[in-house]
Amino acid sequence: MIARKAAAALLLAIPLAASAQPRPAPARITLDEAVRRAISRNTSVEIAVAEIQRAHALLREVRSFALPTITGNGAATLLDSARISNGTQIQPRGSLTGNVQLLVPLVVPQRWVNWSHASEQIEIASLSADDVRRQIAVSAARAYVTVLAQHRLVEANQRARDNARDHLQYARARLDAGTGNRLDAVRSAQEVASDDAQVAAALVNLVRAQEALGVLVGADAPLDATEEVQLSAAASETDAMREAEARRADLRAARGRIDAADHVLRDSYADYLPFLNASVTPFAATYSSLTTPGTGWQAQLVLTVPFFDGGLRYGAREERSALLGEARIALEGALRQARSEVRTAFEEVQRDDLALQASREAARLAEEALQMTTAAYKAGATNDLDVLDAERRFRDAQTAAATAEDNSRQARIDLLAATGRFP
Repeated sequence: MIARKAAAALLLAIPLAASAQPRPAPARITLDEAVRRAISRNTSVEIAVAEIQRAHALLREVRSFALPTITGNGAATLLDSARISNGTQIQPRGSLTGNVQLLVPLVVPQRWVNWSHASEQIEIASLSADDVRRQIAVSAARAYVTVLAQHRLVEANQRARDNARDHLQYARARLDAGTGNRLDAVRSAQEVASDDAQVAAALVNLVRAQEALGVLVGADAPLDATEEVQLSAAASETDAMREAEARRADLRAARGRIDAADHVLRDSYADYLPFLNASVTPFAATYSSLTTPGTGWQAQLVLTVPFFDGGLRYGAREERSALLGEARIALEGALRQARSEVRTAFEEVQRDDLALQASREAARLAEEALQMTTAAYKAGATNDLDVLDAERRFRDAQTAAATAEDNSRQARIDLLAATGRFP
């Protein structure tokens, strides 16, 4: 039993010893730098940029079918015996042949329109990347102001703990002087312990927020906020709606998809047009005959007219029409969602600003009440429970004010994101 208790004490001592090591202060960063680094380093943005490169590669693949091509062919032939006609060898038993073919597409409407469609996909990929950058920038800004809010919560809890410690010292001094009682000292010590736990929890949340900010900006270490953030809002809801429809990257990408789908549908006529290719083929062989010289060349014009393909072209047109309809429905949904986000964010800003004013006033009054209650306690006009209650109310009011400040900043970020003004 004694050995088990010793082992348990040792295990408990290990994390305590580790926690005693001072944690290095995270590097500090401004909001503009955080957004800039997030846009350039975040993995989601890097993937979106890679999609643009992929669209360029697909364009080159599609374009190749509309450009001339050169291919070489060689063949080694071994027959069971030489071919002889009227005593003359027409083809030896073993022979080598080779040719080089130049194929020039002269009239290839399908390939031309596919080339044009692939070019549009690059622009759509760029618009999609802009939308990803917007989302990452908003997330980085949210993480940044969350770090600021956690600092406020740490300060509020530390201030409450300092007040509780002052009260504990006074209660112990009265107990030592014989004018107080042990119950007041125990209550005060309990309040200090509770505040220490609140401070520890707030510090853990601060570390989590700093780590989240570091991950978003592509850093391998936590980052800290270094400045107060002043975020402006739109003047009116009408202006916000107008800005959202004109500036949001996701809406511009949705419109781009509609234009591209409409272009593909309009170009369906190319499926019914003929193809005309020119082919030039020099050749050489290790033998010759009356009909086949050892070297030479041939040129051809090949016209292909698609009369019937089993309904492939009609099915492709229906598919393109359906894709256009889906793109239009997606835009309608995106516009509806954007307007809802603007209305919600605009209302959120107004309500959270009012809540922030009220929370700050409540914190000021709670501090004043704590000072008055403490003074009354020292004068003997009240008891220890009133002081503890005033301390808790002051701590709660400070926490509520910090939370309201964070809500106000987050609401402004929501509004800026909803209108497309951020980043």
